[in-house]
Amino acid sequence: MDAPLPKAAEALLRARFCVVFTGAGVSAESGIPTFRGAGGLWERYRAEDLATPEAFARDPKLVWEWYRWRQTLAYNARPNPAHYAIAQLEEAGLVKAVITQNVDGLHQRAGSRRVVELHGSLWRARCVQCGAVYKLEKPVEETPPRCPRCRGLLRPDVVWFGEPLPREAWEEAVQLASSADVVLVVGTSGAVYPAAAIPQIAKRRGAAVVEVNVEKSALTAIADVFIRGKAGEVLPALVEEVRRGLGTRRV
Repeated sequence: MDAPLPKAAEALLRARFCVVFTGAGVSAESGIPTFRGAGGLWERYRAEDLATPEAFARDPKLVWEWYRWRQTLAYNARPNPAHYAIAQLEEAGLVKAVITQNVDGLHQRAGSRRVVELHGSLWRARCVQCGAVYKLEKPVEETPPRCPRCRGLLRPDVVWFGEPLPREAWEEAVQLASSADVVLVVGTSGAVYPAAAIPQIAKRRGAAVVEVNVEKSALTAIADVFIRGKAGEVLPALVEEVRRGLGTRRV
């Protein structure tokens, strides 16, 4: 873990515009299973059978029961040291934004201010009839929930299989990636597109790519620095390395 750390810290210290790109590995360290890692009651279901418009049309109650389970996991989870380290780097002005594939809201709870959610959020619901969007403070009680305005069905405001990414989030992510001179890639397999194209867009524009992961990923080939390890261990160590480089400046 230590050898590439000074290189990564130097990249961050020299960066004019650093963005962070995170995946399921970051949330997994908070106890949230990866998309395919459901256990217990939901073991016999495949995510592909629940996270689709067709599944929702067929059985909205079942789909919402699954999402209520996922909301409950996220609600009870706590941000881990990786989330806090990223927020500290942003607070110090070294990170401009977080682009995430995660839908659990843990980056925001850790203090990150500019978070682009490529795959939506568990903490929003959208009416399939009138399009109204509602923020959710806790797991839904009624399944399926109804729109207070028109009584239409609400759906989770997340990206399902076969759906495009939200245009506003995608365009913001592309703009950030195009502006970045450093991208810190953390805890992603790099296999889910189009989201995984974000670090590649930055790389093509000349950005340095620093990857932190427990194993090599589909993005390792474009990484200038690869640090093998858990995000919750590597990122706090990276913050300390950056702090030493900054001297008395607080991180």
